[in-house]
Amino acid sequence: MEKKILFVVTSHDKKGSTGEPTGFYLGEAAHPWEVLHDAGYVIDFVSPKGGKAPVDGFDLTDPVNKKFWENAEYHKKIENTLKPSEVKAGDYAAIYYAGGHGAMWDFADNTALQQIAATIYEKGGIVGAVCHGPAGLVNIKLSNGKYLVDGKKINAFTNEEEEAVGLTKVVPFLLEDGLIKHGAKFEKSGLWQVHVTVDNRVVTGQNPQSAKGVGEAILAQLKK
Repeated sequence: MEKKILFVVTSHDKKGSTGEPTGFYLGEAAHPWEVLHDAGYVIDFVSPKGGKAPVDGFDLTDPVNKKFWENAEYHKKIENTLKPSEVKAGDYAAIYYAGGHGAMWDFADNTALQQIAATIYEKGGIVGAVCHGPAGLVNIKLSNGKYLVDGKKINAFTNEEEEAVGLTKVVPFLLEDGLIKHGAKFEKSGLWQVHVTVDNRVVTGQNPQSAKGVGEAILAQLKK
């Protein structure tokens, strides 16, 4: 059986009432993709609505971003993401939620994606996320009724970082607060510092700078 990992990217392309464009953050997909793809994993992409995923942080001066964006096979996957209803959770060893501000609007309440992630996790798989990607973890409930993040060390885009980018009043909720509310033991470093947390097969990273480290930590967990 081929080794597969499911990457989740947002379908949401506007920062709330500001009208500013957003989407998934390119480096947060590209950097973990490079680590896992180079290790022999096939990556599939899913988004809440399926189809073409909007992209933010579009920087092709970053060689890893460029490598990902110009890979014809994977470019096609980003242009034609799966819908949650098209995903067979049993096919995947891990699920990874890429960030980008769009995730704050369409990850937290997507029950189909929550079910996929819970299934992968309860079969012994890994759940990973970076930056705003952990918005997808906030409401995941396991079959015992507990939240996935409850009692686990979790890391994500911090309240201070949200304030630094001036979007505290724009996002529908503060990610750090949402995770803590559901029992996460929230860890954080200073603004834009690399911070990766691993607890019981859940791998989370704080910001775009942490994306490669999250990919490496997911790989390390998969090798166990």
